[in-house]
Amino acid sequence: MIKDPARGWAWTRALLGLCAEEVHLCGESAAIDLVTELMYTTGEEVEVRKYKRLTPISVLDQALESLDNLRPGDCIVCFSKNDIYSVSRQIEIRGLESAVIYGSLPPGTKLAQAKKFNDPDDPCKILVATDAIGMGLNLSIRRIIFYSLIKPTVNEKGEKEIEPITTSQALQIAGRAGRFSSKYKEGEVTTMNREDLSLLKEILNRHVEPIKAAGLHPTAEQIEMFAYHLPDTTLSNLIDIFVDFSQVDGQYFVCNMDDFKFSAELIQHIPLSLRVRYVFCTAPINKKQPFVCSSLLQFARQYSRNEPLTFSWLRRYIKWPILPPKNIKDLMDLEAVHDVLDLYLWLSYRFIDMFPDASLIRDLQKELDGIIQDGVHNITKLIKISEAHKLLNLESLSAENQSRLSGTVKGQARRVRGTKTLGSKAAEPPSPNAGEKSLASRLVQQGLLTADVLKQLEKEWLTQQMEHGKDRTEPGTHSKGTRRKKKEPDSD
Repeated sequence: MIKDPARGWAWTRALLGLCAEEVHLCGESAAIDLVTELMYTTGEEVEVRKYKRLTPISVLDQALESLDNLRPGDCIVCFSKNDIYSVSRQIEIRGLESAVIYGSLPPGTKLAQAKKFNDPDDPCKILVATDAIGMGLNLSIRRIIFYSLIKPTVNEKGEKEIEPITTSQALQIAGRAGRFSSKYKEGEVTTMNREDLSLLKEILNRHVEPIKAAGLHPTAEQIEMFAYHLPDTTLSNLIDIFVDFSQVDGQYFVCNMDDFKFSAELIQHIPLSLRVRYVFCTAPINKKQPFVCSSLLQFARQYSRNEPLTFSWLRRYIKWPILPPKNIKDLMDLEAVHDVLDLYLWLSYRFIDMFPDASLIRDLQKELDGIIQDGVHNITKLIKISEAHKLLNLESLSAENQSRLSGTVKGQARRVRGTKTLGSKAAEPPSPNAGEKSLASRLVQQGLLTADVLKQLEKEWLTQQMEHGKDRTEPGTHSKGTRRKKKEPDSD
């Protein structure tokens, strides 16, 4: 975590800044030398305790090859939501029941699905999951099956990479099989496809390189000092200039700032102090969730007006009460709402007066978690409905995934320069009529954009264009051939 290209700085700050007599860290041996060096610079004492795995684990010599070969206690690990949906649907067709766990699910839903899978009296004996099972969940898994070994990542430069999982990731996931506390006293690991099995063995046998450096991020104080000499510079540009001029020693690296700059540009037009603007920009949001992004914008706008974001205001904003999901798009929308409540709680720790109702929001979040749990419990039903309405095209995705694996793993990783958001083809299934529709209508249909958010974005874009136009022309004049539009009043 401390070397994560985007969020490593948060772990570095926690390690160096926690106010505690004793800090306990869990991690692999690759982190020991770096952590010891960092603690040496602050005069701390470091005690290293090493633990051995208590149950054996083995890599099988045969791939699964077909879902017909599934056994009770199996966990299929996928690296995209669409693979999760596809595999769950295929398992249901075979008359089996499966639990589902992936990263964007609320913690309560993950725990409920884990409990369902672990319950010996429950008919659910198969788990379909992402690498979210690697941390924080106790699962009774006999065999881990890698559906794919390809995981999209973003490197330090903000470039998207499509490459095999690392040894650390493979060990963390494979290690879920046959845990000491589970009913299976021996773990097994294999792949879905025969071609991937040799690569998996190679990955697991590689030496894990020691972590060389911890992530850093400019502090608010540093940016304020910098801004004093560049008073008219936007926060996004300040960050760029700061990073260009900054120097760090060998124990640290400057994290990728694309997420921070994305948020900075999103709220640039809202009048906020530099310190407050900085805090909003460090909030961990998913850039691929339009509703979460627009919520950060709306929260910042409310803050700038000195209007506290109360429980009743937030209920109106998220249109509570919320109906249970009827399809996968609805389920994704509810997950986004849960993320918005998470964002509120994150900001409430920093601005307690402006986000005063944290305890009520937690209760609301638990209620929403229950609604999402019901949706995930019926996920195969939601998938079938989504397929019927052409919101999901699993057949083409499944075929694409099967052909994608062997061709891309063995060669050098493909890199897409300049790509600032993580994504893959599988993350956005094309609709049959994709070529005939506008980008906006396709995003709305796929659940990545709502009609309300689209209207708000259009309105703000038009307002921004008019403001730019005013900057380019003298007062009282306008370009030939254009008509000036009356600026609409800002509305919530």
